[in-house]
Amino acid sequence: MCSLLLLLMICFFVSPAAAAEGKTVRLALQWYPQTQFAGYYMAKKKGFYAANGLNVEILHGDADSNSLDRVISGEAEFGTAFLSTAMQRWSQGAPLVNIAQIVQRSALMLVVRKASGIKTINDLDGARIGTWGDTFQLQPEALFLREKLHVTFVRQSPSFELFMRGGLDATLAMWYNEYHRLIAYGLNPDEMTTFFFSDLNLNQPEDGIYCLDSTLKNAPESAAALVKASVQGWEYAFAHPDETVDSILDIMKKQKVQANRAQQTWMLARMRDIILVGKQSRLTPVLNPVDFDSTQRELLRSGVITTDIPYNDFYKELLR
Repeated sequence: MCSLLLLLMICFFVSPAAAAEGKTVRLALQWYPQTQFAGYYMAKKKGFYAANGLNVEILHGDADSNSLDRVISGEAEFGTAFLSTAMQRWSQGAPLVNIAQIVQRSALMLVVRKASGIKTINDLDGARIGTWGDTFQLQPEALFLREKLHVTFVRQSPSFELFMRGGLDATLAMWYNEYHRLIAYGLNPDEMTTFFFSDLNLNQPEDGIYCLDSTLKNAPESAAALVKASVQGWEYAFAHPDETVDSILDIMKKQKVQANRAQQTWMLARMRDIILVGKQSRLTPVLNPVDFDSTQRELLRSGVITTDIPYNDFYKELLR
């Protein structure tokens, strides 16, 4: 009787740990820890990955790493990336597949000072525009090519000092991040004019989850489990914003990333806006064929890609 009781106690205490081990996979994120990636961090913290049989190692991004490079090289099995960037890499021969489109509405925007006199996109002809590099220029380049406008892209620092001092006519910003930072610097919303690319027929959704085609073929159950648990993580994050912000701030502190509660709270709220679009109450991680086609059309027009990409080869729906 004692032996049986001891065995039951051992099973009771060991089983949760064993279940938490699961299959180890690595998920590479595009940037430093912040609430832009809250769903993945919460899926790990709340045990959603473990409950779905996975031990997920989250690889933080930084200024010197590229999430898709890490996937292509085998450093990570899965990674998050912009749709346009992934399509560009696919056209260059990287056998990537989109297994979940988390963000549905592009958060990329152009910001100008109202005092500059710029009121429409056409007023940007000849302008100097701040950017952070090639990844963020695909949409602007498509826009200016379509409108036959000539602009000069200028590499800017995260401080926005050049824009704030009047050295730039416009700056690129993400709604959930840099736009709030400009407000924190002292620019009131009524002092800025904003142009959302999603409102200019250039909705190229950003963060999706990608893996190699071989990874999906060899481990379809792991891919499906990662998507399912990530969706659960995002839904938990939106339902518990205060807890989520606390958790992300703790991660940022441990990674020595500058953290600001007001900004991270704003970011999480805006992520909800671009993930749960319209009247959605549940996250549906489907790559909209209309968004895919329009993104492909603009990338072809601008020469970023040179051949059609079949939707059914590029996107694989894992949650039904």
